[in-house]
Amino acid sequence: MAAGGTAVPCGAQPGSGASQRRGMRKDGAGDPFWPRPTCRVWMVMLLLGTCLLYCARVTVPICAVALSAHFGWDKKQSGVVLSSFFWGYCLTQIIGGHISDQIGGEKVLLLSASAWGFLTVITPLLTHISSAHLVFMTCSRFLMGLLQGVYFPSLASLLSQRVRESERAFTYSTVGTGSQFGTLVIGGAGSLLLDWYGWESVFYFSGLLTLLWVYCTCKYLLTEKELTIPIEYLTRGLSMSKQSKVPWKQLFTKAPIWAVIIAQLSTSSTFFTLLSWLPTFFKETFPESKGWVFNVVPWLVAIPTSLFSGFLSDHLINQGYKTITVRKFMQVIGSGVSSVFALCLGQTSSFCKAIVFASASVGLQTFNHRCWKYRWSPPRSHLCVLGWLPDRNDGLLDFCLQPGGCCQQHRALCVPGVWGGPAGGHGLCLH
Repeated sequence: MAAGGTAVPCGAQPGSGASQRRGMRKDGAGDPFWPRPTCRVWMVMLLLGTCLLYCARVTVPICAVALSAHFGWDKKQSGVVLSSFFWGYCLTQIIGGHISDQIGGEKVLLLSASAWGFLTVITPLLTHISSAHLVFMTCSRFLMGLLQGVYFPSLASLLSQRVRESERAFTYSTVGTGSQFGTLVIGGAGSLLLDWYGWESVFYFSGLLTLLWVYCTCKYLLTEKELTIPIEYLTRGLSMSKQSKVPWKQLFTKAPIWAVIIAQLSTSSTFFTLLSWLPTFFKETFPESKGWVFNVVPWLVAIPTSLFSGFLSDHLINQGYKTITVRKFMQVIGSGVSSVFALCLGQTSSFCKAIVFASASVGLQTFNHRCWKYRWSPPRSHLCVLGWLPDRNDGLLDFCLQPGGCCQQHRALCVPGVWGGPAGGHGLCLH
């Protein structure tokens, strides 16, 4: 928003073309929420960003067999490279969310995207220089995990501060579909590039597109002032005041917290195992199969399955079923039934059956996305420690910060006055 202008909140009717263009750029004054046209533009750009995030993430799994053959790795060495990403990924989520709350999620998001895009581009070049290929690729993937670990916390911080609550669910769910689109894009295009030009081309393709996305976002959506990080903001972002500290000891004495941690651990383990090892499994079990088939079909199935799971969840609740019953039902399908198909995948010798089992397992895992919910008031994205929890009305777990204390209808966990004292502070409520 230009100085002296008035922003139209998301959900309100857009004004004139001039005011819309002013709303595309914001100097921090006035209404913090984006106007509706700006919401839509950012939503599309963040959808592309999430898509490219997964493109970069899946480059090594797509090329795992080719890399193993090129560098002479065995299964154990290949597994070390694939798993090193997640060691880095789990270390930066909390700190990334906290810094995003202080200096702005868009800054953290774009800085990390620039770094992982550049790292992806130079990876093939540096492998020709270094002789310790295994050590280099392991360190490269670990660094990639560190850089990508801040993406979803910074995304949560950005959208919770700039998108009105009435449009937040739609925005989050739309941006979140970029994970499936990204896996789908790199699965199709990456497989063809791998066959035609070698594994290096997959890294160039993913990295250069990411850098192009960062350039377009900086040039067309942000002003020079918004791209600047004042020293005092950076210092503030690296420190956490006593009033904003999270009561971890209280949180970890609650059964719901441990239930969510175990559920998230199990679900993520299955999902990322398939994401990392599915290309290797098909290439070694069915060597004559085409990469663009087994790298595309399961993730193509996941898109309509995800949409159907949302429709089914809403339909069951509207039919009078208890919300908690629907939540548990969706979780059983997303975690339990999908795992049955994953087990069947390892027992079949038929390529067609393997595709069906893989598609069913990946597709049904999207039912888990209908079992999470969070509400931020005010945003504290560094609390998103259990993974990215999409804002949906049929969540298994509510995670909300209520002004002046907690909501009264749910009492599974309530820690009033965490920020600012019991009288006018904010309470943490998990239910």
